[in-house]
Amino acid sequence: MSIFVFLGPTLARAEAQRVCAARYLAPVAQGDVYRAARSRPRAIGIIDGYFEGVPSVWHKEILWAMEQGVQMFGAASMGALRAAELNVFGMRGVGRIFEAFRDGVLEDDDEVAVIHGPAEVDFAPLSEPMVNIRATLERAADDGVISAAAQAAISDLAKQLHYPCRDWETVLAQAAGSTLVASAAVKSLRVWLPDGRVDRKREDALALLAELRELSETDAAPSQVAYTVERTEAWDRLTEGGTRADDGGEGGTISRSRVLDELRLQGNAYDEVRRAALLRTLGLRDSNRRRSPLAPGALRDALRAFREQRGLYTRTDLVRWCRDADMDGADLDRLIEEEAQIADVAARAELTEQMIDTLRLNGAYRRLRVRAAEKQATLRARGHSDPGPGDLSQPPAMLVAWFFEEQLGRPLPDDLDVALRELGLEDREALYRLIARERLYSEYIKNS
Repeated sequence: MSIFVFLGPTLARAEAQRVCAARYLAPVAQGDVYRAARSRPRAIGIIDGYFEGVPSVWHKEILWAMEQGVQMFGAASMGALRAAELNVFGMRGVGRIFEAFRDGVLEDDDEVAVIHGPAEVDFAPLSEPMVNIRATLERAADDGVISAAAQAAISDLAKQLHYPCRDWETVLAQAAGSTLVASAAVKSLRVWLPDGRVDRKREDALALLAELRELSETDAAPSQVAYTVERTEAWDRLTEGGTRADDGGEGGTISRSRVLDELRLQGNAYDEVRRAALLRTLGLRDSNRRRSPLAPGALRDALRAFREQRGLYTRTDLVRWCRDADMDGADLDRLIEEEAQIADVAARAELTEQMIDTLRLNGAYRRLRVRAAEKQATLRARGHSDPGPGDLSQPPAMLVAWFFEEQLGRPLPDDLDVALRELGLEDREALYRLIARERLYSEYIKNS
């Protein structure tokens, strides 16, 4: 199973990949852990996350991920904060920054906060985190570069700065202008810094990736927790689509909001897709509330149906479809699992009345009712009140092939029972009678 890591300015992605082969995502925001956990990775590591401008990752989605058997790790930045807060619930914290927050040595979020560039420059940091400043000053004092008093004074001056303004030039300028720090100490520190600077966040991030690499090399069973996350209205709002409508993508990917803008220009198409999305959301919500496991083979059946319905008969076809849909393997896994969940909900639901109302609303009801009446009258006039396969000269296997290939225009399904469920039929006998009625009727119409 895969490993996801939310990473930003703390560590360059290329360096991270050399330590642990994982799927690296942008800094985490609210809803991102929930979406990642739906793909059922073995573990999710949080290093960086958003603090301002975008809602921060929610504690509840981390708890929900662990409830699903996903092991959650945190370190260095936002990951250290959430791990310290959720350590007692099973989230694994790594590194000295996590330990400092867990033990109450550090309390403020701004200790790890930085400003950074966009994804195009690999979220390059544009300020220095307070935890790095503290660690660097501590080493400088240990090395005899500055006194313990100067260490404390410079640390206090740095802490007074707003976190986006913290960089070593600004910190040194503040120290040089203070009566609490000798000018000789500032000069010594400036000379020592290029080789002596400590990047505590980077160290902790590397430690986290090393643990994730070790985990990926073992066959340990998924972690289990004893609690259950309560479903609430706030949770439903989060799980109905998250909070970031426009994720921008990477490498020039067109954002989702721009795709929907194009749909809005196509008249009724937007409303049709919106209704379908709503039904999908309600189906998944019902599946999540039932909390019943999928039947053995459900994912296999869902994937088979997905490929048959779209004519994706080869791996090349499937890969091309994913590329056109801006999806990777993890996205496809999530989609197929959702398809299986929705199929399970549909199999349990009584939809006759809702389907009839849908036909009334889309204008197809009268046409189908007229054809059903004509078929019934035609068959009865020829002595077939309830025809079955015995009324035809062809065996059931040939009738089934005719039905799928000629009537529906799709290949004969590999698993007929799965196809029955998709058609809302109880058993094969019901399918045979459906086909027999249609075959007899079509032959009478053709010969009349």
